[in-house]
Amino acid sequence: MRLQGTRVALMLAEEYQELEVWYPYYRLGEEGAEVVRVAADAGKQYPSKLGYPCPSDAAARDVAGADFDAVVVPGGWCPDFMRRDETMIGFVRQCADAGIVLAAICHGGWMLCCTDALRGRRATSFAAIKHDMLNAGAEWVDEPCVVDGNIITSRMPDDLPAFCAAIIEKLSH
Repeated sequence: MRLQGTRVALMLAEEYQELEVWYPYYRLGEEGAEVVRVAADAGKQYPSKLGYPCPSDAAARDVAGADFDAVVVPGGWCPDFMRRDETMIGFVRQCADAGIVLAAICHGGWMLCCTDALRGRRATSFAAIKHDMLNAGAEWVDEPCVVDGNIITSRMPDDLPAFCAAIIEKLSH
């Protein structure tokens, strides 16, 4: 278990993309990481795009970015809901300021756009938010997984194997 003793915040909100939450949740857990589902409210069930429920473990206002080794931001429409909540944005900013691994897939890049983390970095995302990423200062590329320092980004559910492998690799060192 390469990630024993590692804490990962998995961001959560309604309308999440099912695979982009559950795949990293279980894959990182298999490697021994403690995966904490962080949302606007603790103990709430958040429905996916298809209605599949996911419970939150902690409220963003009650945790600190420096208490984690990585944050994973899934896609679907949940990042649009996340960026409407200042506590969620504040938590991601704390994570960026702490220099931990920032991993975003699909529309998850929207949350990184709420910080300065993408400025001067290579990154990817779902094509629909390409211009948001560019306006946040990223050099946007169309690749399955991009690692630039502590920033890990991917485009879509098909990229999840490469995305999770990159997170595991980065946290293993």
